[in-house]
Amino acid sequence: MSAHDGMNSIQEQIARWVHDHYWVEDHNCTTAVISCLAKLFGTEIDDQVYAASLGMHGAGGYRAQCGLVEGGLLFIGIHGSAKQLGRERIVQLCYDYAKAFEANYSSISCRDLRPEGFRENDPPHPCEQITVEAVWFTYQWLLNL
Repeated sequence: MSAHDGMNSIQEQIARWVHDHYWVEDHNCTTAVISCLAKLFGTEIDDQVYAASLGMHGAGGYRAQCGLVEGGLLFIGIHGSAKQLGRERIVQLCYDYAKAFEANYSSISCRDLRPEGFRENDPPHPCEQITVEAVWFTYQWLLNL
């Protein structure tokens, strides 16, 4: 059974994008999430956003708020602004998203969500599968607004 069995075509595309972000581009999870969501929603992302996301994977590896959540939150701000939702609505959406993410994944902390935690000799990109799941979760969450 392959990793793509049971996935629909959008999920398969997300899996390809995430794989390329990690293994070809060597991006972090925040950058991967923002980029995938931008492609799914046809949203332009300024290069400054990608520059700002460089250290947002658990606060630069500090193991704090997970970059999967950070990417979703950043995208909600960008997407919400493009849709002219207003500041208060965007802030409320970010709150609601973080709450929904935590309910679904039991945490928004990198130290809790990272598969097998952190070890000195971690393999590269251990969060690939959960990134695919988080992009799909966020995409579905945004579609249901």
